[in-house]
Amino acid sequence: MYARRRHVYFAMMGTCVVLFVLAWSVVRLWSVPAAVVMCLVAMVIPPIAAIMANRRGPDDRWWDDPSGDPQSDKWWDELDGKK
Repeated sequence: MYARRRHVYFAMMGTCVVLFVLAWSVVRLWSVPAAVVMCLVAMVIPPIAAIMANRRGPDDRWWDDPSGDPQSDKWWDELDGKK
């Protein structure tokens, strides 16, 4: 699950870089407004990529879920002040 999110993140960030580079190295020669639009689209991609990369998957262990090891769970509960 984590590997898939990481691949999606890097694909989106790669798309972002490609859009910036193409906008100002190629597209601006024919149309500056199109290059600006490409940069605006590229500007929106990084926050979306970060949100998608950091979301919790259905199989992910959340930070406060018990691990299943009684000794470890007891130790963490003691550290967190739960017991």
